[in-house]
Amino acid sequence: MDQAAGSTPDARSLPVCYRHPDRETGIRCTRCERPICPECMVSASVGFQCPECVRAGSGTGHTPAATRPRTLAGGTLTADPRLATKILIGVNLAAFLVQQSVGDRFTNRFLLFGGPAHAAYLTGLQGVADGQYYRLLTAMFLHSGYIHILFNMVSLWWIGGPLEAALGRARYLALYFVSGLAGSALTYLLAAPNQPSLGASGAIYGLFAATAVLMRRLNYDLRPVVALLVINLIITFGVPHIAWQAHVGGLVAGAVTGYAMVHAPRRNRALVQYGTCAVVLAVVVVLTLVRTAQLT
Repeated sequence: MDQAAGSTPDARSLPVCYRHPDRETGIRCTRCERPICPECMVSASVGFQCPECVRAGSGTGHTPAATRPRTLAGGTLTADPRLATKILIGVNLAAFLVQQSVGDRFTNRFLLFGGPAHAAYLTGLQGVADGQYYRLLTAMFLHSGYIHILFNMVSLWWIGGPLEAALGRARYLALYFVSGLAGSALTYLLAAPNQPSLGASGAIYGLFAATAVLMRRLNYDLRPVVALLVINLIITFGVPHIAWQAHVGGLVAGAVTGYAMVHAPRRNRALVQYGTCAVVLAVVVVLTLVRTAQLT
């Protein structure tokens, strides 16, 4: 939605959210005109409202489903707007602990390109080309070391939390998994079949792209997120042994899906949002089938 009439945010003098004083914002509640950040804004018939105005407007009775307060992207407001992010971090950490406990026997079974299941009997590598399509998903939850998972989980918390609050839980999870799968598919298509690939970076780059789209939608200053993204891309292409394909695949999928999430018209909004996810997943399937045909 458009920001409050007559206000043009200035990156040098933005007000701060009345509930989160550390967050600058160019959006105000359309009822009380208090500044609100993406985590606090609730989609209304015109513009956005703050949580207090929403509660005051709905009273103490039950709110009909059609008029319940929604996030910017049309998602349902929840008591803990970062719950999905916390769960994703927990799953990643749990998988990493299993990796550290079990070792390569576990990791090779679930990363994108794995070693042979029984090295004494097999010499070839096993992977998606052998019908193990689950690796496109499981590889997203494995990491190569402490620095790898630390960097990814800090990024996931820093970027994912506010994005989940702005999109809503279901749309946020759809964005995360679509971006991660797109990163896996592009890696599978372009990388050598004996090059191990694992990590949540593809999904996180998708969140980066969606955050940039969201900030542009809200007329925020894009320079910080663009600078951070440029630094990460320099690292991606400048440091050896980084699967740049996963980063690029996640980035493109995140930009496309994120645009659909925050720019979909109110009419048929869910159809546009999830339809875009379905199209991206269809591309993932096509890339996977093409590469499998090349390798078999």
